[in-house]
Amino acid sequence: MIAFTSAELDRFLREDDGAPVVMLNLLRFRPDGGRERYFEYLKLAGPLVARYGAEILYAGDGMTPLAAETGQAWDTVALVRYPSRRAFADMIADPAYAVADPVRMSALSEAVLQPTRRILPA
Repeated sequence: MIAFTSAELDRFLREDDGAPVVMLNLLRFRPDGGRERYFEYLKLAGPLVARYGAEILYAGDGMTPLAAETGQAWDTVALVRYPSRRAFADMIADPAYAVADPVRMSALSEAVLQPTRRILPA
């Protein structure tokens, strides 16, 4: 799956506790230049990340997994902190994101967006 439905976004927002959310992004690129297109997406979406108060905490290429089932290795992982769930929703509703998202979709063969919340003290 690469995209989420409006029902899933509605649920994401209903579960909002007002705290920041860190989104784990697991990305698998299309073999026909997906990685390069994803970097095009990042150029388009980068200004939006800052505009909505988000921060890329980490991004890195996946290496050979130590423990994973077949198909569980990912090309890239990223952690993006959003000040709130609403900030994420507002970012993806921005008209500029409507330009960037088709590039993202064309770059990926598979993706997981997993919202997380802190469980250990900083």
